Amino acid sequence: MGSLEVYLRPGAYIDSDHPAVIAYARRQVRGANDVERGVSLYYAVRDGIRYNPFLDFTVDSAYRASDCLAAGEGFCVGKAALLAACARAEGIPARVGFADVRNHLSTPRLLEYIGSDLFVYHGFSELFLGGKWIKATPAFNLALCTKFRVKPLEFDGHNDSIFHPYDADQRRHMEYLRDRGTFADVPAAEIQEAFREFYPRLYGLGRDAAHETFG
Repeated sequence: MGSLEVYLRPGAYIDSDHPAVIAYARRQVRGANDVERGVSLYYAVRDGIRYNPFLDFTVDSAYRASDCLAAGEGFCVGKAALLAACARAEGIPARVGFADVRNHLSTPRLLEYIGSDLFVYHGFSELFLGGKWIKATPAFNLALCTKFRVKPLEFDGHNDSIFHPYDADQRRHMEYLRDRGTFADVPAAEIQEAFREFYPRLYGLGRDAAHETFG
């Protein structure tokens, strides 16, 4: 494997050696080859784990794959870590990547919660399939997309799966602004530092706010 070895080993946040992650990946994986198996894990995480951006971002559990799985919900980073962990558990090299994005369709509740429509360190996964890295974004589950008329992100294991610029009604949706790079494990301390800078009000909110739901 050479340079891919690091993308198969468990990390502090992409904890692919966690028994629950291993069991979940084993239950969900389908297919005769890595592409099919990677695709099946993508849909398991996309739709089996609810997207919830109203979390306590000051705690490490918000960024860890096994905690996301245990909660049955997570925001983009936790879900990306979980997909990467499941892939590694099944022998598929995986990592996480980050970008700053502007969500032109943020709900009033979410705008109030973070105080901005700019989302720094939006997280996605990258799986090594067919000899190349493929982006996979399992953040928004299908039920949420249907509710808000956002086009669900499909993944075929051959092409990058990233946010659509427009929604189902051709309203401007997601705009990519800055590439933050890829990592073998979630750089939680670096992300939290950026969150403190861009979203200072989050660090003054009470824990009750983290139990809100998206909508």
